[in-house]
Amino acid sequence: MATTFSEAISRAPLRRFSIVTFAICMLVLICDGMDAQLLGIVAPRVIEDFGVDRSTFGIAMSAALVGFGIGAWSGGWLGDTIGRRYSLALASALFALATIGAAWAGDVWQMAAWRLIGGIGFGGAYANAIALASEWLPDRWRSVAVTTLSVGTPAGGTVVGWIAPGLVETYGWEGTFIALGAATLLVVVLILALLRDSPSFLLARGKPAEARRAAARVLEGEVDLVAERHGAAKDGETAIGVLHRANARLNLGIGISFAASAMCAYGILNWSTTFLTSKGFTLAQAGGAVSIGGLTSIGASILAGLLVYRFGSKAVMTTIAVLLMALMAGFGFTVEQLPAAPTESERLLVVVLLGATAAVFSAGIASMYAIMTYGYPPSCRSAGIGFGIFMSRVGAIAASGFGGTLLEWGGDSVVPFFAVLTVSAALVLAAPLLIDRQVPPARMRAAVA
Repeated sequence: MATTFSEAISRAPLRRFSIVTFAICMLVLICDGMDAQLLGIVAPRVIEDFGVDRSTFGIAMSAALVGFGIGAWSGGWLGDTIGRRYSLALASALFALATIGAAWAGDVWQMAAWRLIGGIGFGGAYANAIALASEWLPDRWRSVAVTTLSVGTPAGGTVVGWIAPGLVETYGWEGTFIALGAATLLVVVLILALLRDSPSFLLARGKPAEARRAAARVLEGEVDLVAERHGAAKDGETAIGVLHRANARLNLGIGISFAASAMCAYGILNWSTTFLTSKGFTLAQAGGAVSIGGLTSIGASILAGLLVYRFGSKAVMTTIAVLLMALMAGFGFTVEQLPAAPTESERLLVVVLLGATAAVFSAGIASMYAIMTYGYPPSCRSAGIGFGIFMSRVGAIAASGFGGTLLEWGGDSVVPFFAVLTVSAALVLAAPLLIDRQVPPARMRAAVA
């Protein structure tokens, strides 16, 4: 009987090829995070060499963020056009070479140009890595794998935070850029040698013979595979673009929720040290609180995949939105009430609230990746994920750019800042209310099977 590749692989045991594909995609995203975060680690040395102030250097720091949004959507479109494998290799090579090129930057504008190019590669790699890995995994592993992949980039940032200072002391900041860029080029070789486009993608592109050969890597015997319609158009289209009318509610829900989630995340992570030090925390205490938020983010992102698989994305996203609204309001109220010299117990409460808030918005962002990999058809999955990432950059840039303005408006009060973030948390409800292709709960999938 004819079946889709997703259905066939979900009935089969987990194979080595699927594990290798996931591992290489995770390695790409770790390299992505290392190269993306490197400039922030070495910034003091570069600022000193360029002879500029920190405000001017912010141009170079923000360039990769802009490029990331552009690269996610354009790289995702490329992945749906020429295939995830070659697009992932191209994007990885682009950010590797841009990292190497940055070693020869002589001023802020040259560094910004290299970082913009690198950011395009960062975004393209992210969208294609998640799409490719998800299509080679059985349904029971897909959600948790995708949410685990979403922490690959921050994990890479953590790794580079450990190793970069030693490299800078030995080779200078220029040599550090060259070393990490060259290491990423080795990963490109692994992509080309070991990865393959999924049968789901190949069937959507009208390549049944190639799809059968690819499927043989994880399926035993001859399986009659058909392309996934995946709720596309009613006339039975199987290859549609991300802006097709059938994706309208999905795009709207993803766009609003992802931008709102990212605004909450970047608002808290980028500005917490600023408003906490103004409320009596030392810089070390405020930085420690943000570090706790980073740790809870990683754990919550992985947990989100398990929850989405078990309870379905609609229930999980509804719960996340409600919790995030409550935590933002509670966090803001607690910070607002802090005395000039907070006690140890008051500081501990702030740390707990920051960690809980970071866990919830990170779980929401991770769950959005699970929804995108389930909701977008194989023919436009990379571009769909890229669109979501692009919208998240809109939220990130808004939070980074206007967070300081909101804090200035409040003077000694954080009410304007947290009021905007609480409204943003409410907008996360667009995911369960608008998206018409939710990941179903495990019990529903079992009943259908």
